[in-house]
Amino acid sequence: MNHPVKIKNALVSVYYKDNLAPLIKLLHKFGVTFYSTGGTEAFIREQGIDVIAVEDLTSYPSILGGRVKTLHPKVFGGILARRPLAGDQQQLAQYEIPEIDLVIVDLYPFEETVSSGASEQDIIEKIDIGGISLIRAAAKNFNDVVIISSKSDYQELETILAAQEGQTTLTQRKEFAKRAFHTSSHYDTAIFNYFNQENPLSVFKQSVQQAQTLRYGENPHQKGTFFGDLDAMFDKLNGKELSYNNLVDVDAAVAIIDEFNDPTFAILKHTNACGVASRPTIKQAWTDALACDPVSAFGGVLITNGEIDQETAEEINNLFFEVLIAPSYTEEALNVLTTKKNRIILKRKDVQLPKELFKTLLNGVIVQDKDHTVEGPEAMTTVTENQPTAAQLNDLYFANKIVKHTKSNTIVFAKNNTLIASGVGQTSRVDALKQAIEKAQSFGFDIKGSVMASDAFFPFPDCVEIAGNAGVAAVLQPGGSIKDQLSIDMANEKGVAMVITGVRHFKH
Repeated sequence: MNHPVKIKNALVSVYYKDNLAPLIKLLHKFGVTFYSTGGTEAFIREQGIDVIAVEDLTSYPSILGGRVKTLHPKVFGGILARRPLAGDQQQLAQYEIPEIDLVIVDLYPFEETVSSGASEQDIIEKIDIGGISLIRAAAKNFNDVVIISSKSDYQELETILAAQEGQTTLTQRKEFAKRAFHTSSHYDTAIFNYFNQENPLSVFKQSVQQAQTLRYGENPHQKGTFFGDLDAMFDKLNGKELSYNNLVDVDAAVAIIDEFNDPTFAILKHTNACGVASRPTIKQAWTDALACDPVSAFGGVLITNGEIDQETAEEINNLFFEVLIAPSYTEEALNVLTTKKNRIILKRKDVQLPKELFKTLLNGVIVQDKDHTVEGPEAMTTVTENQPTAAQLNDLYFANKIVKHTKSNTIVFAKNNTLIASGVGQTSRVDALKQAIEKAQSFGFDIKGSVMASDAFFPFPDCVEIAGNAGVAAVLQPGGSIKDQLSIDMANEKGVAMVITGVRHFKH
């Protein structure tokens, strides 16, 4: 049944009063009686509209510094009373409780207070008690009561009431109730996760308010949705909407570029870097990153940690790419880059990223810390007769950063802060090595004097032997195999320096 209900009495108590006035005035036009507290009560009076203070309804003042205002049977009775039940109606009359048909309540800004770095005392005071109780009560009784738990719903309710002469349907009330329970569950999740930081319970709870429907998922026959706030992460300056695959690549691009402090450009395809270079200028970094593998760069995702100027933009403009990300662009650069309407240009903002990764797996969810470790020269232990030079140690560090963000099994060649070639996602480390050698040679790179990094140890000396024969000067590996000595002996035989980090960087 439609079960229309005309609003007679409304309880309004909100933290945010943006765009509330038009709704209040419309309700007043329909003869609604208002009950309110504190600042909202004053706000309604400022509109020239009479309002009954909740204290006058309950005969109790706001006590305990405002912690208790609405928690009273005369409030909750009016919300929870089942209109068709004679017993409920009899008790409403007996205790002089008005039926409350509309509740407009939002919650204290708990998440915003946590994000601001406020003290624990201030954070605790932003745990709403009365508001969350009112929301749950009104949503529970959606059969007869409208609940508005967010300022984003003011306009919609205003439109409904204007069209339906102050009435709502059961379907509409149930929809608002669903949104209200989302509000309450999201709020409780945020509070739990705040308390669960120290000595955490083994519980997985996530709640994300924003959602963006994607054109499709990984393939056109799959649905896709992004849950998160992309506007907080990027300003989109040009191009079509980001796809599922775009977002996966953009995530990988952001992760790898954050490893570098010097001016750096990275080019990614299917989450793997196919070009990375650090140089004194962004333009030179772009030129040298592209030279690594210009074939794979076609249709890729590009990212840099420095401003893109016109000269650099003109060089980039010669390549077909999907997405370009930078912290800033000159106006002249944007004039060049936005000539093609579909190409996505993102300006990255400074946003703190999550420290954990999670994804669905089998019939559950798997969670892990992000891999925040990357071993520099100070963490490298030389295990061979040949000692790596300072320049080689620097290149090994550079290569290790790329290894960390490349699909296993992987081998990375680097020289002079440049990715020479990589073998990615192979079932055999020897295959990854051979792939890297072949790619380097196909693009005219001389492997002699370069360094090689591996995401895992060498259980056999074959990779070191092949690398030594190709002219690799230094090798980085985590070590840890019971046969480490075989690889060390081979490195000594080939005159290759080898360092061990003790840290593995699988990326499956």
